[in-house]
Amino acid sequence: MADINPALDTPTDLPSNSTKSVADALNAALADCYALYLKTKNFHWHMSGPHFRDYHLLLDDQSAQILGITDAIAERVRKTGNTTLRSIGDVSRHQTIADNDMAFVGPTEMLAELREDNLTLVEQFRIVKDAADAAKDNATSGIVDEWTDHAEERAWFLFEASRKA
Repeated sequence: MADINPALDTPTDLPSNSTKSVADALNAALADCYALYLKTKNFHWHMSGPHFRDYHLLLDDQSAQILGITDAIAERVRKTGNTTLRSIGDVSRHQTIADNDMAFVGPTEMLAELREDNLTLVEQFRIVKDAADAAKDNATSGIVDEWTDHAEERAWFLFEASRKA
């Protein structure tokens, strides 16, 4: 990220070098949220098979939850006096969750891939937590716990939904 434009300057009592590490971690998590949102929505659109309705609805709910936290993450970056992602290209440069451009993915594979991706997001949130704690950024440290819990819950639901009888 380039130096912040004075027009975007946000007052904070946190040291700028500390908030930069928090913002970097938040932006990486934000990029993964967008990547996971798009993949989850894609799998929702392309779901097939005997459990279509259940999986279709599950992925729709999960994609909405993932998209719902993106604004909170970006606003946390701004509240720390930093700037956030600006484009799909910016997202692609920061994401660690791999895209899936395959023409067909079976339902079981979809659920397994999304489960692993949600666990990757949990890892990203732990990096945010560590950076926030090191910077004494209590607000970020507190809110990331909820995001982590939601990602763990999504992974759990995907695991349970994909169990063999």
